[in-house]
Amino acid sequence: MKINYDIELEKIIKEAEASETKHTLLLHTCCAPCSTSVIERLQKYFEITIYYYNPNIEPYEEYIKRKEEQKRYLKEIDKNIKFEDCDYENEEFKKIAQGLEHLPEGGHRCHECYKLRILKTAQKAKELNCEYFGTTLTVSPYKNSQILNKIGQEISEETNIKYLYSDFKKKEGYKRSIEISKEYKLYRQDYCGCLYAKECTNSVKEE
Repeated sequence: MKINYDIELEKIIKEAEASETKHTLLLHTCCAPCSTSVIERLQKYFEITIYYYNPNIEPYEEYIKRKEEQKRYLKEIDKNIKFEDCDYENEEFKKIAQGLEHLPEGGHRCHECYKLRILKTAQKAKELNCEYFGTTLTVSPYKNSQILNKIGQEISEETNIKYLYSDFKKKEGYKRSIEISKEYKLYRQDYCGCLYAKECTNSVKEE
């Protein structure tokens, strides 16, 4: 049975509204466009720190381009939103992708990639003493929110840090992200991140 994770998010937001102080949230983001509507929805209730951990993004120049665009967007919208940088760690992605390179986008390789990034976010949230950790990945219509939230829940139980359940594409979140991206003239990539996804995108275009 599918869980409506947008309703689960609303429960957390309702609790946050009743709090005298904002909850602290370490929010993993994959790129500036995906962060737009998510930040807009959450910043009233959470003290947000953006965590850009994406060892899957290749080539390195593309990784840097997306990271700098994320930093530019944050500077333009809110000087109070912190940005937590980290090492590239592409070798970590290569390890979990080994033997799974041939799989289509959205399959088991992607699920392992989600785990890698969400676990690292939880570990960093613990290090920073954040109350919650979460990810913007659920804003994408190409990402399975059921799988992402299940991974988040499992990691939450392992690390003893609260996970921010979400399905940010709901309430026209994805549509809003496109609108804000156009407003700020944000760079919007045409593939998820890894070279395997890029090859998959290119083969679809050729067809």
